[in-house]
Amino acid sequence: MAQTRRHAKQDEERLLEQYVEQNVDAYPGGQADARLRTSGVSIWAIVAFLPIYSGDPDKVADHFGIARVAVEAALAYYRRHKPYVDARIALNQA
Repeated sequence: MAQTRRHAKQDEERLLEQYVEQNVDAYPGGQADARLRTSGVSIWAIVAFLPIYSGDPDKVADHFGIARVAVEAALAYYRRHKPYVDARIALNQA
């Protein structure tokens, strides 16, 4: 079981490295404004659209024109930085 968790964490790390860009120089919001490397879509936007599509990552991927794996990477980032991303979503909705 511990080995399964370790593999899952390694897979998540690879997703984050490949798909997520957290460039605080380019994005002043830092952790709250991380984006997907290939498309530039903000992590917070992907997370905010999940409830609109009843939590269906395939529909969110279609909406943004990105691969489902990119949505999975965004969700992995969100799990690690939830307070920052939630705050960014709240600012956008205000």
